[in-house]
Amino acid sequence: MEEAKWWVMAIAISVVVIVVVEGQSSTPPPTVKTVKGVKVCDRGWECKGWSSFCCNETISEFFQTYQFENLFSKRNSPVAHAAGFWDYKSFIIAAAIYEPMGFGTTGGKHMGMNEVAAFLAHVGSKTTCGYGVATGGPLAWGLCYNKEMSPSQSYCDDFYKYEYPCAPGADYYGRGALPIYWNYNYGAIGDALKVDLLHHPEYLENNATLAFQTAIWRWMSPVKKSQPSAHDVFVGNWKPTKNDTLSKRVPGFGTTMNILYGDSVCGQGDVDSMNNIISHYLYYLDLMGVGREDAGPHEVLSCAEQKAFNPSYVASS
Repeated sequence: MEEAKWWVMAIAISVVVIVVVEGQSSTPPPTVKTVKGVKVCDRGWECKGWSSFCCNETISEFFQTYQFENLFSKRNSPVAHAAGFWDYKSFIIAAAIYEPMGFGTTGGKHMGMNEVAAFLAHVGSKTTCGYGVATGGPLAWGLCYNKEMSPSQSYCDDFYKYEYPCAPGADYYGRGALPIYWNYNYGAIGDALKVDLLHHPEYLENNATLAFQTAIWRWMSPVKKSQPSAHDVFVGNWKPTKNDTLSKRVPGFGTTMNILYGDSVCGQGDVDSMNNIISHYLYYLDLMGVGREDAGPHEVLSCAEQKAFNPSYVASS
């Protein structure tokens, strides 16, 4: 029943968002009221639910179809492995669910554009098939994939057989805009989204809106309750503790990599895997007209010297 509710909501939003696909925002002016002395707004389909964040510009107002096409200009190339799958409408429908929580709507337009660029930089770098001499350059090939092409295993961990038992015939290889792996991650994220990903992991390679929604949920959700989300560290909601400072974790783009990938990317110096993500972020800032000079110094952009929030030798991601 809950799964059906999600699909009905997605279909309803997709109907009203068609105008956006043609390059014009259909977000209505906000309806405004005051609750306990705080101004809150409701904008209908894109930012619904009486939130102070909905009083700010919505994503479709500052990030439109042509910009999405610029960022992912090669995704529908004949050699792209997910040609025809990813589109602007799917991203906006998924983002609409999280805009009342501050995704792309925290602060002013400038911060919103920065956050969208940062989030999509992770997406682009994790779904790219770009290489050094690729047409358009190696950074133009984000959203080339929507799934792992040659899985080495089924990613079924029997340690979780009671909480998230692997479904017969299901494989939990990487899928989505920020690819997720393993039965326990499909199960936990499915629980959060109220979609049965444990029994139907294939949903993430069949529905672009759900694939984007899963990625935005990861961006907005901390790995542990005592830790910040990637969104929090990027928009300035997070205040580092003394331990964070000693671990060289600071607010900004670098720490989003720490949260999402831990020591598989961070704390290893200027490795290619980290620099590739940073390069996508700077490239997207330029294409969106924000400019890479606004990205901050190296210690903010990078996680080269940061200790992981959740070291892999203590607890797996």
